[in-house]
Amino acid sequence: MVGKVEKLLLSRRKKSPIVFVLIDSEVSNIKSSVKLAKDAEKLGAGSIMVGGSSATDQMEMAEVVGSLKKAVKIPIVLFPGNVTGVVPQADAILFSSLLNSENPYFISQAQALGAPNVLKFGLEALPTAYLVIGEGTSAWFVGSARGIPFEKPKIAAAYALAAQYMGMRFVYLEAGSGAKQNVTPEMVKTVRSVFKGFLIVGGGIKDTKTAKALAKAGADGLVIGTLLEQTGGLKKFTEIIKSIRK
Repeated sequence: MVGKVEKLLLSRRKKSPIVFVLIDSEVSNIKSSVKLAKDAEKLGAGSIMVGGSSATDQMEMAEVVGSLKKAVKIPIVLFPGNVTGVVPQADAILFSSLLNSENPYFISQAQALGAPNVLKFGLEALPTAYLVIGEGTSAWFVGSARGIPFEKPKIAAAYALAAQYMGMRFVYLEAGSGAKQNVTPEMVKTVRSVFKGFLIVGGGIKDTKTAKALAKAGADGLVIGTLLEQTGGLKKFTEIIKSIRK
C-alpha cells in the first residue's frame, strides 16, 4: 500500500530529482543536526534521512529524530543499518533488504526482527532494495556485502529487476558514506532501463557535475551526507540543488 510519504516523494519527483540529506546520529549532535536540517530545508532538500550503517545508539537516534521532527516540515525518513535504527516519531523508514549481502541476517532476518517495531511506531514502510556498490566502505564492511563493481552496471540492473519482481518499489544504489568514487551515470541509466520504481543514488556526490549527470541518467533521489559536514558544504549543496532543477 502506497502511503503519504511515498505519494509525496513521487509527486515532487515529477518536477525534479529529490535531494535527501543524510544525518548520522552518531556523528552530529542534536543541536548541529537540527541546524543542518533547517538549513537544508530552506535550501530545497526534499527529505531528511537519519541513520547509517554504523549507527548503533538507539536512544541517541530517537532523541535526534524527535528533535528533527519538531524543527522541519519535510519528511523524516529512517535509514537503518540494523534493528537499532528503528525508532519512533519519524514519518517513514526505508524498509530495506541488503540484497547483495553474503549474510542472510541483512537480507531478511534483521527485517523480521525490526518489523514489529515499524508497526508499533506507526512508521510508513518504503520497501527498498539496498545495493552496495564497490568495496571498502562502512556499508560494505558492516553489511558483509559482495560489492557490485562500479564497471558492472548490468549486475546492478539484474538485482534491481529482481527487486521489482519481488514487489520492492525503491532501489538504493549505495557507493558508501564518504566514498572516493560515486555510482556511475552509466550504472544509473542501465538500472533505470529496467526498474520502474523510485531510484535513489548515494555516496560520493560532491559537486554539481556529478549530481547533474546522475539526475540526467535517471536518478529520482540523490543522497547528500558527507559533503555537508565539510567547510563550504552548504554552498556546494545549494549549487547541487539549483543544478538538478534546471
